Amino acid sequence: MSLDSLHDLYVDGLKDLYSAENQLLKALPRMAKAATAPELKAAFTEHLEVTRGQVGRLEQIFERLGGSPKGKKCVAMEGLIEEGKEVIAEDGADAVRDAALIAAAQKVEHYEMAGYGCARTFAARLGYDDAAALLQATLDEEGEADKTLTELAETVINVEAEEADEEEPAGGNGSRQAKGGTSRSGRR
Repeated sequence: MSLDSLHDLYVDGLKDLYSAENQLLKALPRMAKAATAPELKAAFTEHLEVTRGQVGRLEQIFERLGGSPKGKKCVAMEGLIEEGKEVIAEDGADAVRDAALIAAAQKVEHYEMAGYGCARTFAARLGYDDAAALLQATLDEEGEADKTLTELAETVINVEAEEADEEEPAGGNGSRQAKGGTSRSGRR
């Protein structure tokens, strides 16, 4: 596709998002199955349903444009999903693996938020107000998913992962600082 106009860029971005969402529809069940915390399994399962609705919105936008959403592969999502597969394949403490799954999922959410934000802005600029509203609804959902994952990480999963660190035998890998130091994130 040639990018000769803002409309071309908009359609190209929508196709990229459509591909990304369809790849995610296949990845989310694997992530839910790999999660050990019931709350995380539920978050992934719930977002699977939300993602189906997001695909439907993109199809609705393409219907109004009179075009097809197919024809482009989102290589960024492909890479992010590959990272998630690597996490799933890792051995280790359940809570730590769940924390890694959250981190992988949040990378996906942030990528999607960037894509939907751009598409929404292009739609508004081009006068596609209905599409801009649909894209904003999806952007809001992606933001909520990210917020849910953050809350889950901060209140449950990361706490349990840190407890797994504390159970590590003396002389572990040396990645933890002394009790008086800061955590890896720089916060105490």
